[in-house]
Amino acid sequence: MSTPTTTHISPGLALRHGFALAGRSITKTRKNPESLLDVTLQPIIFLLLFVYLFGGALAGSPEQYLQLLLPGLMVQNIAFASLGTGMALCTDISKGVFDRFRSMPIARSAPLVGAVLGDVVRFVVTLAVLIVFAVILGFRVQTDPGRFLVAVVLMILFGLCLCWVSVFVGMLVKSPQAVPGTLVAFILPLTFGSNVFVSADTMPGWLRGWVEINPVSHLTNAARGLLLGGEWVGDAVWAFVWGVAIAAVFFPLALRAYRRRVG
Repeated sequence: MSTPTTTHISPGLALRHGFALAGRSITKTRKNPESLLDVTLQPIIFLLLFVYLFGGALAGSPEQYLQLLLPGLMVQNIAFASLGTGMALCTDISKGVFDRFRSMPIARSAPLVGAVLGDVVRFVVTLAVLIVFAVILGFRVQTDPGRFLVAVVLMILFGLCLCWVSVFVGMLVKSPQAVPGTLVAFILPLTFGSNVFVSADTMPGWLRGWVEINPVSHLTNAARGLLLGGEWVGDAVWAFVWGVAIAAVFFPLALRAYRRRVG
């Protein structure tokens, strides 16, 4: 019979438990590198598809469109990489892994926090693959290394916040295979209904209104400013505020759904 998990744990200790389980998640990824196939192949496919299929029509040439597209495509791939968090957690629960966690004197939130923090590896991999391949195709960062690093950190932080939507869905559905299908209905309007691929100025008024408040649009504008030059601070602040708001809403929802599911 499982021993009840310790109920009174300080936030600092709970965070330490989360980091410890993040190490488990990273070790699991290192021993199972094929789990990174989606964040290595997908960025390359998206880059080739959009640059050479739409580049000439939208920007005059694939080379010019590559400069405009890449910052937004980095944001989009971060969003898609967050889908794996909920699927991995749902798989672990269905296999009984969380029964062991329940018997350990750790914070109830630690397995979820650990899974989210462990996904930093997925975010770094997808961004690295995308940037390296884009540089081979001709993309060039037009600012300094400091701004480039700020852009990467901002995207990863936003991705971590977005992971809590994935965790929430992973706690609700019974089958791991249902997680991506459910989340795509949320991710597609968020990423394609943005300025990742085209400027909002070309869109009808009703759609432009959504695009201009979309957190993905703010993050894309900030990334373009940081990588290509131009104003970025205001959009970076809005993207950060949106990320915090998403985490603030979906973290407690995910934790409540987790408690209901595992008891």
